[in-house]
Amino acid sequence: MKRVITTLALTLLCISLSIAKSPPKREFRGAWFPTVVNSTWRNMSVEEIKTDIINYLDLFKKLNINAVIFQVRPQGDAMYISEIEPWSRFLTGKQGEAPDPMFDPAKFITEECHKRGIEMHAWFNPYRVTSNKNEVLSKDHLFFKRADLFVTYGGQIYFNPGKPESREHTVKVIADFVRRYDIDAVHFDDYFYPYKLPYTDFPDEETFLEYHEKDGFSRFSKDEWRRNNVNLLVKELSRTIKSIKPWVRFGISPFGVWRNSYVDTSGSNTTALQTNYDDLYADILLWLKEGWIDYNAPQLYWEIGHKRADYLTLVNWWASNSYNVNLYIGQNIRNQINIKNSDGDIVNQLYRKMELVRENPETGGNIWWSGLSFPDQKELMDSLILNYQRYPSLVPLYKKIDTIPPEPVKEISYKKGYLSWDHNGSQDPLQKPHFYCIYKFRADQETDLQDPSCLLAVTGEKNFYVGKERRVRYIITVLDRLQNESSGSAVVGR
Repeated sequence: MKRVITTLALTLLCISLSIAKSPPKREFRGAWFPTVVNSTWRNMSVEEIKTDIINYLDLFKKLNINAVIFQVRPQGDAMYISEIEPWSRFLTGKQGEAPDPMFDPAKFITEECHKRGIEMHAWFNPYRVTSNKNEVLSKDHLFFKRADLFVTYGGQIYFNPGKPESREHTVKVIADFVRRYDIDAVHFDDYFYPYKLPYTDFPDEETFLEYHEKDGFSRFSKDEWRRNNVNLLVKELSRTIKSIKPWVRFGISPFGVWRNSYVDTSGSNTTALQTNYDDLYADILLWLKEGWIDYNAPQLYWEIGHKRADYLTLVNWWASNSYNVNLYIGQNIRNQINIKNSDGDIVNQLYRKMELVRENPETGGNIWWSGLSFPDQKELMDSLILNYQRYPSLVPLYKKIDTIPPEPVKEISYKKGYLSWDHNGSQDPLQKPHFYCIYKFRADQETDLQDPSCLLAVTGEKNFYVGKERRVRYIITVLDRLQNESSGSAVVGR
């Protein structure tokens, strides 16, 4: 028995080391940065909030995170300067109250992400207005001007998805944001129609009776009508975002189960109590088939072996249903190391989960929930820093949008430990320099830009401190808005 256990342990160690030795050059490594239910910023000064944001971004950079998903619209409000919706109460403690002195969190975090070579994905909630019945809305909230666009369910207020004006308002809000902010993507999570409450139907019967015939649905097709309401929003947002800035991606992170196979044979072999299709009315597979979204990041927060929603089963199912849309896996930070599996044993499943994601050609990386929990998970952070994310990584390509690489850096110099370079840029916004990659090679080392261990850093700046080490060579490449990479610059050596 001891020999079996020892052999198994050695096998698992070898698997772990093989993953650790070959991190990919391109891998999505996102971190969600939620602001809903934030209870700390309201007690901070503006400078303290900035410091808090910077501390997290510096930690993410240390972990080689390459995309931050920052929640700019937690619930019908704004973590940014807006003439359409009121300031979020999660910033100042009172909805509609501006920070003093004036401060735009979305603009600040976008600029700070880009300085560090990190993408900023703006995260919006499309329908939620309140989280509980005790919240006080700003007098300027749309709720007091158009109460007919809202419903109350489970003590929470929501935009009514069946009202065309509700969808138009959400599109207007996001279009305004995309025009004014230099973001890399628009992001939705799993909240479409709210999760169902026991024995309580969503209160949209009156709206259904008003619109179902106009929308082409029978009296007995409410579920199909609800799904169509969400489809219309997703389709219109996809068109609108690309019409404003073609390089801005549209990503959605749905609940981890589309449909159970006992209901639909094309669904996953799961028994989840709620699903996207049947309960949230989110037909994610249709959006993938139609190409309305640029990436899909299902939230697979369960462990391998979970009785209702097994992680392994779901990774394979989503990979088999990717429809050539970039697929990233939503990972729960707290469900990786020292977790209790279905047998009651305390286990480390991180290496197996990383193996599943990296070995499947359809999966392109992970998004960690929540990035704000990293400081409480030292063992996980150590594993990422020392093994799985120990080198910087570029995000996967978006081949359906653009694959043309930008022009390379023409001028590069080294002085007093600093590399500096310049780039004339391009008139084509898709090809404009967005980030720069710094590669470092020993004097006797082959110059291989595909070797991730030689990628020293990704930055949004045009200079970088590399120190005064001798017998090394440096090369700079350019990344455009979709992270297509240029050829290398001239070599600078010491």
